[in-house]
Amino acid sequence: MAGKYEKFDVSRIEVLPLEQREHDLDLSIIKEMVPSDTVREPFAAVARNMVEAKARGAANVFMMGAHAIRSGIQPYLIDLMERGYISCLALNGAGIIHDYEFALIGQTTESVARYIRDGRFGLWRETGALNDVINEAAKRGEGLGECVGRHILESGLPHEDISLLAAGYRLGVPVTVHIGIGYDIIHQHPNFDGAASGRCSHTDFLYYARVLQSLQGGTVSSFGTAVMGPEVFLKALSMVRNAARQRGEAVDDFTTMVCDLKELPETYRTEASKSDPNYYFRPWKTMLVRTVEGKGGSWYVRETHANAFPELWTAIGRAERGE
Repeated sequence: MAGKYEKFDVSRIEVLPLEQREHDLDLSIIKEMVPSDTVREPFAAVARNMVEAKARGAANVFMMGAHAIRSGIQPYLIDLMERGYISCLALNGAGIIHDYEFALIGQTTESVARYIRDGRFGLWRETGALNDVINEAAKRGEGLGECVGRHILESGLPHEDISLLAAGYRLGVPVTVHIGIGYDIIHQHPNFDGAASGRCSHTDFLYYARVLQSLQGGTVSSFGTAVMGPEVFLKALSMVRNAARQRGEAVDDFTTMVCDLKELPETYRTEASKSDPNYYFRPWKTMLVRTVEGKGGSWYVRETHANAFPELWTAIGRAERGE
């Protein structure tokens, strides 16, 4: 039985080759791993927690928005994955697009202002081919990040060495992707199957929740994700705590860190009042207060991705050496 309302006819869409797109970013943004000159206390404290968590088998979870990939910090993250410091890396849907385009052509990102004028924005053939990968993966029960990482490796894409998804698949580190239908450019394409993408992303959500079962004594770090990160974490943590409670256990002692550009007061470990617009900044109330009430602790750092990841990476190295 068809729905009540008339739908847009996706067969009318013209999809163009990526070679016709002007790209705003290329491989020149990828950073070399250079130690930071200074390490601030929030990074030092979280790094010590991460080293201790790894030693005891507790989870260290990273969550981030796609702009982090566009800042060129991939080598730092891949190195931390290889050294066992990331138990799960959670991305939004745009994360797989930038990661895949970098791996495929060494370039990514288009001008929304330029291409939205005539409806070319996001409608690029090679990027849309991700839908075919995802549609097949849904039949196999794979996760969204899992299937794209596998595809990048098996296809031998030219720049797979800077792909977070490929690194995760190679190392057995879940890179989970949490989508909202209509958020990402591949959702515009005629070959997009909402059921398939939803199934793969749900699988990733369950992968993510499984990792959180080892969060006691661990860490969760959030980089530039104001909605996906805190909301996915909140729901998965509730699931994990529900199951733990029935076993007479608890997941209530871990450390969170949020890195973002928003200015927060020094009292960020106390929730803002509902009359304060900052109350609606989810990372504050969710990551820094509500989920760590009791035994847990939290840190907030106002910093760019380009500076935050080198500083945390440096801090972890110092913590390893006991400095």
